[in-house]
Amino acid sequence: MAGTKFAYVKIFELPDPLLPGTYILVRLDGHGFHRLSQDHDFVKPNDERALQLMDHGARDVMNEFKDIMLAFGESDEYSFLFRKSTALYNRRQAKILTTVVSLFTSSYVFNWPRYFHSLSLKYPPSFDGRIVLYPSAKEVRDYFAWRQADTHINNLYNTTFWALVQQGGQTTTEAHSTLRGTVSKQKHEVLFSRFGINYNDIAERYRKGSVLVREKLTAADASGITERMPVEDDDPEGGAGGTKEVQSEKKNKKPKIHAQVQLYHCDIIEQAFWDARPYLLE
Repeated sequence: MAGTKFAYVKIFELPDPLLPGTYILVRLDGHGFHRLSQDHDFVKPNDERALQLMDHGARDVMNEFKDIMLAFGESDEYSFLFRKSTALYNRRQAKILTTVVSLFTSSYVFNWPRYFHSLSLKYPPSFDGRIVLYPSAKEVRDYFAWRQADTHINNLYNTTFWALVQQGGQTTTEAHSTLRGTVSKQKHEVLFSRFGINYNDIAERYRKGSVLVREKLTAADASGITERMPVEDDDPEGGAGGTKEVQSEKKNKKPKIHAQVQLYHCDIIEQAFWDARPYLLE
């Protein structure tokens, strides 16, 4: 269209650069997933297939965008943290947001049969998204602490709610009424005294969510996980492995660092997680 009389329409395209020197956080949420989970008979309170599919979509996004250092997922939600210095798409807000959301959505649809097998999608699922900028590492850490605390609160409620319905014979209205105004301790008591469920024994995936981390691994750590480093044969004739000088040079060579996306179900509120990975917020 350049060079034609119609090119003037480009002046209506407004620039939308994100503030430099800030952390970019992209959060996406399933749109209308309450209905989608009902229409596709998701297991309550947690459907392992659906959660694994969400993790798969998040991993595809992280594999595509190397500047994403950390992602956290719960239920039908995922949050992605870009490194502070990223210049992806010149930090254009619309470009970053739409590409992340569309890639995640397409991965979700594409990989649905892998996790749900013969259960076909009845209609296309969709996700909405937003970008939030955080000025410092403190706000970033507090954000992820907030999301993990939300995971615990929601899962404790849902676990107790569905125990009352599925095992206690209550209607959904009665279960909501039973839990109205209760605190965490009371929900634990309902689970244990009425159904013999110790909430702390429930899988960490459900209690703590999914944490995808771009880990830094040495070649030795990455063995069997990342692609192996090529090994040069210093003695093609099948000798003892080359001269002493070559062996010494190999010994003093710094290990090559690999980056590998790893999935955990762990605590990201406490200091230990961040102390072990200071590079996430560098």
